[in-house]
Amino acid sequence: MYLGIDLGTSGIKVIITNPEGQIVDSQSAELMVSRPQALWSEQNPADWWTAFCKVMDDLSSRPYLSQVKAIGLSGQMHGATLLDKNGEVIRPAILWNDGRSAKECEELEQAVQNSRETTGNIMMPGFTAPKLLWAKHHEAENFARIAKVLLPKDYLRWLLTGDFATDMSDAAGTLWLNTKKRIWDIEMLAACGLNLAHMPQLFEGNQITGVLQSDIASRWGLSTVPVIAGAGDNAAGAIGVGLVEPGQGMISLGTSGVYFVVTDHFSQQAELAVHSFCHALPERWHLMSVMLSAASCLDWFAKQVVEEDIGRLLEQLENNPVDQKTAPYYLPYLSGERTPHNDPLAQGAFIGLTHDTGKLDMLHAVLEGVCFAFADGVDALHQSGTKATEITVIGGGAQSAYWRQLMADVLKTKITFRHGGEVGPALGAARLAHLAMQPELSIEQICPQPEALQIHTPNTATQKIFEQRLAVYRKTYSQLRTIFNKEIL
Repeated sequence: MYLGIDLGTSGIKVIITNPEGQIVDSQSAELMVSRPQALWSEQNPADWWTAFCKVMDDLSSRPYLSQVKAIGLSGQMHGATLLDKNGEVIRPAILWNDGRSAKECEELEQAVQNSRETTGNIMMPGFTAPKLLWAKHHEAENFARIAKVLLPKDYLRWLLTGDFATDMSDAAGTLWLNTKKRIWDIEMLAACGLNLAHMPQLFEGNQITGVLQSDIASRWGLSTVPVIAGAGDNAAGAIGVGLVEPGQGMISLGTSGVYFVVTDHFSQQAELAVHSFCHALPERWHLMSVMLSAASCLDWFAKQVVEEDIGRLLEQLENNPVDQKTAPYYLPYLSGERTPHNDPLAQGAFIGLTHDTGKLDMLHAVLEGVCFAFADGVDALHQSGTKATEITVIGGGAQSAYWRQLMADVLKTKITFRHGGEVGPALGAARLAHLAMQPELSIEQICPQPEALQIHTPNTATQKIFEQRLAVYRKTYSQLRTIFNKEIL
């Protein structure tokens, strides 16, 4: 058996796979995000460990943990987890959707003027490097105590094994990695007041980084099994649905939204805020467009606006389609935006409400607005010359057939929904563990594409409607950006 751990933003999921790669058990627990100030997004790393222990305690009452042969890790990217020399957490982790460090991004781009060529990325507040420069500027006492900077999943690794390690895909999201050479970049570290001693050791995603500590193993009836490097959530999600070859692509409808395409070489389109990262396997890279609020927009609308169950809302919409021509517009920028705007101050908005607008009209607008933001990101990534030859959709939001079809219609492309897409990152982590333990097997044997459950093709009858509405959507952002609150920084 193989254990796959996915430390997400809204929850942690752990799965167990058998030698054939099938999921035989799983368990999850919710996590909360703290927003103590405007633009801030934080979590207490102790909550990650508490949630993980709860999940493992539940799994230990069932039959499979004793058969686990290796553990793989995946998790939310970019989070700055700061430890002192005693391994104590210095302050809450600053998360990927935190927008406080825009000024530090400008400072870093000035300090390291070739950073885009080296890292493959434009400076954004969501990345780890500007967060550390912010801490240096605003929390000098905390900054002076820093002995190690870890990404979220690697904090769990340290507690499990006692090792400071990370993988290439997650490291690429810090902006401290030379993404082409797959080594830490000393100049970028120095610009943040850091050096190599602050960094964890680098591994490829299918390499062993350490073994489970004996006291942790005995608590849950495990052996002192190897722990594998794993991957950031998007790269792990891609592995989970068999995206290992150049040209394969996916759309992830999770808390954030991602369009992801595998390549066999390093390239970048930083000026359009397209991300260029290492993939979870050696000699593989990937390009991504990223929006900060995707399925989280649906969660927000259901819980905070209409206070109804998400599944029930979607069922009502599927059974009572709205007039797509007259529905309101929705900007999904609840946490600012990355690709292509790189605008931490962007805000969400409903536009075009009337007395006739009902909750289902607004719900459709939310789903459509997320699709329109994806269209912006897809167009930006394609300008790099890279384009997916096939697209798989994964993530919690992908469970909605209505949303999947809407995505195919807006993007004017075929989209495949596959078995296991809702647990992609955890499954990818388990598959990387399997690869590490059976290197004699091919990647294709361990990472096949799961069964296609449904294929969505664009509806030509609605093509003109969405083209016109997308044009209006794009105008609304360009006009509203001038009145978003610029005093917030």
